[in-house]
This record gives sequence, structure tokens and C-alpha cells, in this order.
Amino acid sequence: MDVRQLRYFLAVVDHGGFTRAAEHLLIAQPSLSQTVKGLERELGVPLFHRIGRRVVLSEAGEELVGPARVVLRDLEAARAAVDDLRGVRSGRLDVVAMPSPGVEPLTSMIAAYARSHPAVTVDVEAAFTPEEVTGAVRTGRAEIGILGSDRPFRSAEVDVRHLEQQPLVLIVSPRADTFAAGNAVRREELDGHRVVVSQRGSLMRWLVDDALAAGIRIDIAAEVAHRTSVLPLVLAGVGHAVLPSSWTPLARQMGLRVVRIEPVTALHVAVVSRPADLTPAARAFLAVAEQHATAPSGPA
Repeated sequence: MDVRQLRYFLAVVDHGGFTRAAEHLLIAQPSLSQTVKGLERELGVPLFHRIGRRVVLSEAGEELVGPARVVLRDLEAARAAVDDLRGVRSGRLDVVAMPSPGVEPLTSMIAAYARSHPAVTVDVEAAFTPEEVTGAVRTGRAEIGILGSDRPFRSAEVDVRHLEQQPLVLIVSPRADTFAAGNAVRREELDGHRVVVSQRGSLMRWLVDDALAAGIRIDIAAEVAHRTSVLPLVLAGVGHAVLPSSWTPLARQMGLRVVRIEPVTALHVAVVSRPADLTPAARAFLAVAEQHATAPSGPA
């Protein structure tokens, strides 16, 4: 088993088949197929089930994906460490982030990182739960993860650095702003109002469901998987929205009113990484995250 075989194997996994993988690798498909078959012969098990033109990972293939990613990531870390000694600062950093922390603080941290490391490309993958983020980091699909949870996040599998807390706020629909003047509303004031919500599993959706369970009559006008659809729907008058305070600047730029929800519920944001063998690019990003975590908080 060699690095080329593992890289080709993962290309088939990531691109969903041999044809697209070969195009990505800029090699002929027969050469790719022959390399993967050689790996299968060496391991003595099939890595893919071939169903017509489709390929599906076998049980053995699924088991190999994680270790293969770790091997390639470790090799990248070794090469980057040598490059770092020679003063080379280019490369790529793979990050995985949940939607709201992916707005802030990730935007501010990437901006600060880019000023110090302009030759490094930051590739950001989406995830929707803390478990997805830690899984991507643990298996080597990403080096850095940014997540949000309803309490300070802890894990025995990855290193965790808490960054900030983001109180949940109400983004008020301009067509249904019947709330009293001020900077805060209580949950019971949402009675009779329509809201745009994210899918179940998020803290924002939990707050709405918890209010419903308490007898507060809230009408769910729309349920969206893509968080970026929420503010346009609020602006169009579909309903209000509950979001972390990281969305406040964007909402205000769109002319929307933002108020605190009392009692306060906060999203706890953290950065996670593998405990060891990080590339210099990842270590530099963690230094930026540390600066963000220790910087004084700005106005809400």
C-alpha cells in the first residue's frame, strides 16, 4: 500500500465515481481503475461494489476512508513542517464550520489569517451538528472545525478552545413589527406571530419548539435547511426569525430590526482541532483563534 493508492482511492470516494475522480486527478480512467484494483488485491478485499456505472463503498472501503485521510493529512503535515523551515507559507487549510459560527467568528478569523498568510487558501466545508464537525476533524477531512452548541462543548477526541457566546436574538419582520420599542422582547411576546425556522437540531429551533411546548402560539411560516435563506425571507415579510447574534450586522445592513430575546439563551462557539501533527497553516490559524478568544467583546 502506498500514498498514491490511498490518494486515488479517496478521490473515487470524494468524487462519487471513477470518471469524475480521474478528471480531478488529471489521469486516464483505466490507470485509476488499475491502481484501485491493485490496492484491493493487496488488501484481499473489495473496496467498492460496482453497480452498473455506479460505485458504492464496501464495508472494508468504509473502514479504510478514515485511516486513509489521516495518513495523507500526516504526510501533508510532514511536508508543510519542512516547508515551514524553508520559509514557505503557501498551501491550503481545510476548515469545517456550522452555519452561524461560519458567519462569525469565522469571517473575522479568516480575514485576520489572510492578512498574515495571504498565500494560504482556506477551504471551508459545511457541517450542521457538532458531531459532524468533530467527525471531520477526527478523520482528517479537515484540520480545523468551528462549531456551536447549547453549552460549553467538550470532547475526548479533539482539542477544544472556546471562542465566544452568541445570545439568540429576534430578527424582526418589517411587516409584522408590533413589538414595543426597545432592545428586547420576552418569549411570550412571540404569541400569535409567524416565524421562519431552521430544521430541528439547532439551538434556534429548540427555542421556538420550547416556546410552543410552553403554550406560546407561534406559527411556523417556513422551515429552511439553508441558513442563508432566513434573512431574505424575513425581509420579504414571511415572518420573524430567531438567530444567534452573529447575524446582527448582516440583518442591520438589510435594514432589519434586531432585539434580544429574554430570558437569554446563548450559542457557545468553539474551535476544535486534532491533538497533534497539525500543519503549520493550521497552527497559525489556531493562533488567530486564540487572539479572537482573548480579545475584548465588541458591542452587541
